Amino acid sequence: QVQLVESGGGLVQPGGSLRLSCAVSGFTSDDHVIGWFRQAPGKEREKVSCFITRDGTTYYSSSVKGRFTISRDSAKNTVYLQMNSLKPEDTAVYYCALDRYVPGVHYGLAGPYEYDYWGQGTQVTVSS
Repeated sequence: QVQLVESGGGLVQPGGSLRLSCAVSGFTSDDHVIGWFRQAPGKEREKVSCFITRDGTTYYSSSVKGRFTISRDSAKNTVYLQMNSLKPEDTAVYYCALDRYVPGVHYGLAGPYEYDYWGQGTQVTVSS
């Protein structure tokens, strides 16, 4: 049974930092993609970043590029999202998701429909 468990969310002031973690269990293949998504109230779920395990390729949305960094600890089967210079508009529930790697899919453009497994989400609130 595949499980993804997010942690690390919380309340932070504008300009602050948080590191989210996504612990993956029950998925035996090392050839997959982990994505971070977020959803603010009344808005659609949007992709923030993703990490392709076969070659370490990463993608970022334009709204977070230069502020967020995605990384992976393969020994711990955990993917991290380091979030710096946080803004109030970063406030959302953050989800991690997993997709079996599919050749030919442009993961920089792929949306939430591409991903098969999801975590429960962690709230990030940026406010003074």
